[in-house]
Amino acid sequence: MRKTFAKAVLLSTALLVMSACSPLFAAEEPDLFEYEGAAVGNNSAVLNTLNRLPGAEHLTGFELETKQQPYGITASYDWEEATPSDKETAAHNATYLFTLIDNVEWVQFDFDTGAGVEQYRLTREQLQAWYGVDLTGIDEQEKLEELLEQYLDEGQKIDALLTQP
Repeated sequence: MRKTFAKAVLLSTALLVMSACSPLFAAEEPDLFEYEGAAVGNNSAVLNTLNRLPGAEHLTGFELETKQQPYGITASYDWEEATPSDKETAAHNATYLFTLIDNVEWVQFDFDTGAGVEQYRLTREQLQAWYGVDLTGIDEQEKLEELLEQYLDEGQKIDALLTQP
């Protein structure tokens, strides 16, 4: 009886380990367009979107402005240990937020670098003019990533975008 039980436990453990390594159980790439059409007032959709964007591991909080228009989002990051560019992260994440959240008109990113807080505020109108594209018309993640690749490779363009009044 003991031998049978030990064999069953060993077999169960082996199957568990093998199934955990199986590609069938591999985590899927998150689909950010799951929240397309969300509103600023849906803090769950905003949080889930922010948690799937670059810099999410440094996100310390966010605030939603929903009491009066224009509606907006402020995201705060602890950027002391971060290696990516805060400016590129702000432009990238703003692009996703304006594409996915219908009624957001401005976004602000506060990056606490340890030496101070770098703050970037972008409006939907400003970003769409920069791209020359209506972001609400983009309905696939691949199309949005192509647009980002075209514009986010040039640091001077991003600097110009983020220093506009």
